[in-house]
Order: sequence, then structure tokens, then C-alpha cells
Amino acid sequence: MHKKLVQDWMTPNPITIQPKTTLPEAHRLMQQSHIRRLPVVHNGRLVGIVTLGDVREASPSDASSLSIYELHYLLAKLTVESIMTREPLTISPQASIRQAAQIMLEHKIGGIPVIEGERLVGIITESDIFRVLAQEPETEILPAYS
Repeated sequence: MHKKLVQDWMTPNPITIQPKTTLPEAHRLMQQSHIRRLPVVHNGRLVGIVTLGDVREASPSDASSLSIYELHYLLAKLTVESIMTREPLTISPQASIRQAAQIMLEHKIGGIPVIEGERLVGIITESDIFRVLAQEPETEILPAYS
């Protein structure tokens, strides 16, 4: 069987943001692009990752006593730098899909930035792993009865 590599299944050149991107901007970009995670890049180097869950968690609670105007003002000042996961796990494009899946399972994450040298070249997500599985020919597993 042909070894399936991350480079063949990743999303190349993913959408990225800067550390100073505000939360509302990041949220809007995720919604418009239908994505759940954004690598954070500064001077061409991956410095973090922010997920839709991170952005939602940082949003104010309905129980807040602040006015809607105060909330919008504060949110507009908050940047992804303050909520991103710094130094995220990464993987090489030459790694196997199995290795990527093992890392995601072990660390309970839904995606991994793909790095070649110091350069971000892609992102591999749980959806990509599912695509690999969905395209595999089915093999019938017979019970071991004698």
C-alpha cells in the first residue's frame, strides 16, 4: 500500500492572520472562509494558532453588566495575540497521515500547521484525515472463527 503523506492531503498556503488582528476580524474571516482555525504568522514565521473555539471563549458572557457599546469597544481592542496558542504543534509535509492522526488524537486537537524549515506551507485537519479514509477502498474484515 502506498504511504499517504501530509503534503498530498493538506490545505496548501492556508489563510493566516497577524498577532495584532482583532478578535472580531479573526471571527469574521473564519466565518467568511468557512474555517475553524487560523495560523498566526509574524514576519513570515508561525507564532501561534487561534481556533473558532478560542474566539468564542474570549467573547463576553450574556451576564456581563457592560453596555453593548462598551462590549464592542473592548472586543475591538482585543487581539488574537492575547488568546492564541503559542508555539503550536507542527508537522512536516513528509510525515505520514497516520502520524498526523496520532498527534491529533493524542493532543485532542483538530488541526496541525505544516512547516517546512521555518516556513508555513499548509495545514492538515481532521477533515483531511476523513477525506483520506473516505477514499480508501473498503476491505472486508472477517471474524477469526475456526
